[in-house]
Amino acid sequence: MIRTKKLVQPQTTAQQLGSIVKSSRDIMRKDKGLSGDIDRLPVLTWIMFLKFLDDMERIREEEAILSGEKFRPTIEAPYRWRDWAAREDGITGDELISFVNNDETNRPDGTKGAGLFAYLRGLQGANGGDRRDVVATVFKGTINRMINGYLLRDVINKVNAIHFTSSDEIHTLSHLYESMLKEMRDAAGDAGEFYTPRAVVRFMVEVLDPKLGETILDPACGTGGFLVEAYSHLEKQCKTVEDRKTLQGSSIYGGEAKPLPYLLVQMNLLLHGLEYPQIDPDNSLRFPLNEIGDKDRVDLILTNPPFGGEEEKGILNNFPAEMQTSETTLLFLQLIMRKLKRQPKPGRAGVVVPNGVLFGDGICSRVKERLFKDFNLHTVVRLPNGVFAPYTGIPTNLLFFDRSGPTKEVWYYEQPLPEGRKNYTKTQPIQFEEFSECLSWWNNREEDEHAWRVPVEKIVQNGYNLDIKNPNGKVDFEHLPPEQLVEDIVAKEQRILEIMAEIRQVLVGAGQ
Repeated sequence: MIRTKKLVQPQTTAQQLGSIVKSSRDIMRKDKGLSGDIDRLPVLTWIMFLKFLDDMERIREEEAILSGEKFRPTIEAPYRWRDWAAREDGITGDELISFVNNDETNRPDGTKGAGLFAYLRGLQGANGGDRRDVVATVFKGTINRMINGYLLRDVINKVNAIHFTSSDEIHTLSHLYESMLKEMRDAAGDAGEFYTPRAVVRFMVEVLDPKLGETILDPACGTGGFLVEAYSHLEKQCKTVEDRKTLQGSSIYGGEAKPLPYLLVQMNLLLHGLEYPQIDPDNSLRFPLNEIGDKDRVDLILTNPPFGGEEEKGILNNFPAEMQTSETTLLFLQLIMRKLKRQPKPGRAGVVVPNGVLFGDGICSRVKERLFKDFNLHTVVRLPNGVFAPYTGIPTNLLFFDRSGPTKEVWYYEQPLPEGRKNYTKTQPIQFEEFSECLSWWNNREEDEHAWRVPVEKIVQNGYNLDIKNPNGKVDFEHLPPEQLVEDIVAKEQRILEIMAEIRQVLVGAGQ
């Protein structure tokens, strides 16, 4: 991409970026309209989004002028960042709040017209597919909760010091931005949504190895971890202009129904270089399963669907009567199976699931039966304790399957904890390097202390119970089903009572 001298601005160092974000949030803590970080993060995000977009627009406009092409901005004056936000002494107080929030207002250029959010929500792409549509959808689910226009001006002035005009700077901000995304986890834990650790995301992308020209989907993408990693993986394969067009236009797809994660995934993907993120803002489960046909199928699905949760009756009716369940993970598993391409180029998937999916019966067994008959569930990676700490202690697994044919055998790999560790924590999370042995094993499979295989007949005979312990390793209590844990505890307590009785008899005998 061309960079011109006109666009050169002072560098924003990582330290300065961190200071800007911290001071902005300190300012927002004074605003009575914001109840906490769950309110402050969206405000900071939409402000940064508009600053970032304007900086990118400046670059594109300059490139269009140099190449003699016509340029149409995503956002027109007087709604561009440079028109109302860039000047430190620009509109402020009630005037600023009115401009941002009201349907009709006095605009910074002195004319009357739609307010900022009203204008942004009304944007439409030329052919139903460009950044105007992205911006409109983002702001349809965004609300400005700041009520103090002077504090809002202070935050805007802070963010204005961030410059998105060099790749190094964007890379630095990406890291800072990812640290902001982690804060979403604390607020999401009660909704059964646990954002996937970066190391796990990278491992799953690495083993599934998306290829340029393939379509990649995350139907429950949250803030976009899988999509960003897949995009970066594909970007390394781009050699020509056509390759980049393929990457930008027909490779990455997602779905996220909640407004704040939707805004975050859009900015996250834009920050990493995807010019027009194609993210569905509605519930991915809203379509009747039997109406999803070949045109809707994709090559690769990577996702961590919500654990638990409940869907409304209208959503459940999209599934066959015998497969309807309140367990959201099982609904997404059915969607994923339906969305994978058929032969001659079978689609493949990597899915994070809670341990209950492995040993669950009833509808869960029926879902697994269909998975075994129509798909090749070739690998189950059992993650160690605490991978999602502190957001949940639920044991988790990674399912890898494709549409190449029915399952004949399932390989298990038990990912160990590092030497001397009992679990992971928020400050000591799992690292990508810890998957090195599994990555080496992936294409050269042999049974060892971490890996074993089970013929499909054994699993079918066991009622499609996939919760099979490692025959070559230590007992993993974290992955035992509840009833087995209870039996184990009772047996141990009975043995303790027996030992105590024996000791008592010895003591009594000694006293005699």
